[in-house]
Amino acid sequence: MLQRLLPFLFLVCLTLPACKTSAPAAQTPVLFEADHPYIQYTGRIDFSNPKAPRFWTPGVYITAKFRGTSCQILLNDEEYGGKHNYLEVIVDNGTPYRIQTTGKSNTIQVAHNLPPGEHTVTLCKNTESNIGYLELVGIKAEALLPPPAKPTRKIEFIGNSITCGSGADPSTVPCGQGQWHDQHNAYLAYGPRTARALNAQWHLTAFSGIGLMRSCCNMKLVMPQIFDKVNLRENEIAWNFSQYVPDAVTICLGQNDGIQDSTLFTRNYLQFLQTVRSKYPQAEIICLTSPMADVQLAASQKNYLTGIVQAARRAGDAKVHSFFFARSYTNGCDSHPNLADHDLIARELTPFLKKTLHW
Repeated sequence: MLQRLLPFLFLVCLTLPACKTSAPAAQTPVLFEADHPYIQYTGRIDFSNPKAPRFWTPGVYITAKFRGTSCQILLNDEEYGGKHNYLEVIVDNGTPYRIQTTGKSNTIQVAHNLPPGEHTVTLCKNTESNIGYLELVGIKAEALLPPPAKPTRKIEFIGNSITCGSGADPSTVPCGQGQWHDQHNAYLAYGPRTARALNAQWHLTAFSGIGLMRSCCNMKLVMPQIFDKVNLRENEIAWNFSQYVPDAVTICLGQNDGIQDSTLFTRNYLQFLQTVRSKYPQAEIICLTSPMADVQLAASQKNYLTGIVQAARRAGDAKVHSFFFARSYTNGCDSHPNLADHDLIARELTPFLKKTLHW
C-alpha cells in the first residue's frame, strides 16, 4: 500500500514550498572603492588621493580576492598624448591575457562565468610611464575577501626599455605596425618572470631610452635623476624608499649609453651604486650587462662592470656583483628581446640570484 502512495506523495510534496529546492541566487555585484583594505598594491604608486591611486611605472600590479562568478575593474587612463595603456590580467593563476584601455574611464570585465566560489585576480600595468598613468577606481564583485599574503622576498629591477618589456609582445599588433607601445608587456618581461620563479615581489624602476650618463632620443634625464621618483616621465613625486626595501637590486643600464670612456662611465656608475646603497644598506646589488648588446658593447660592458665591482669591493661593499648574459637577445620589435627571449633571460638570471641570495 505504501509503495502505491509514494508517487502520489512525491507529487504533492513538489507543490509545497517546504519541498522545493533551488540554487542560491547570485548576489548583485558591489563596487569596492580603491581604498578598500582588501585591495593589495605593489609598485611605486601615488596614494595622495586614496580613492584614485595613480601609477606610471611598468609592472605595478594589483591583486584582489573575490567571491562570485564575475569581476569588473574600474580604471582611469591619463590618455597621455592620446595613447591608451595595456594591462595583463591573471585570474586564479590561469593563463595571462592582455587588454587595453579604450577611454578616459574604463569598466573592464576581467572575469565572467567562473565557477561559484572564491577567486583571485591580478592586474599588471604592461606599459610604461611614457604612455601615461592609470588610476584604480575600484573593483566590482559580489564580495571582496582578504587577499593572499605577499611573498616576503623582494627584488627591484632598474633598467631601460628592455626591463620595461618594450617590443616584446606582437601578439596584438605586429612589429612595425600601430604605435610604439603596442608591443609592451612588462608582466612577461625578464624581471617579473625572475621574481615569480623565486617567489618574490617585484618593482620595475625602468624607462625606455634611459641611460646611466647618456640617454637616447634627445632625452635630457638619466636614471640617477629619476631613480627616486614615482613619476619617472616627469621626474616628479618623491618616492618613499621605506615602502619597499628589496633583498636584491639588479641594474641593467648601458645599452643607451653605448661605448663610453671607461674611466668616466665607471665613475658615474660607482656614484649611482652609492645612491642605491644609501637607500638599501643590506641589499645584494647585481650589475648586469645588456641582454641586447652587440659583441663590441657586450665586451666593453664586461670590462666596465668587472672594474666597477672590484672598486666597490675595495671600498668595502662586498654585496656588489656582476652578471654577464651568455648571448644577445634581439628577436623582438626594434631588436629588443621578445617574450621567448625574456623567458631565456630570466632562466639565466634566476639561478644566479638564487645562489647569491641563498634562496
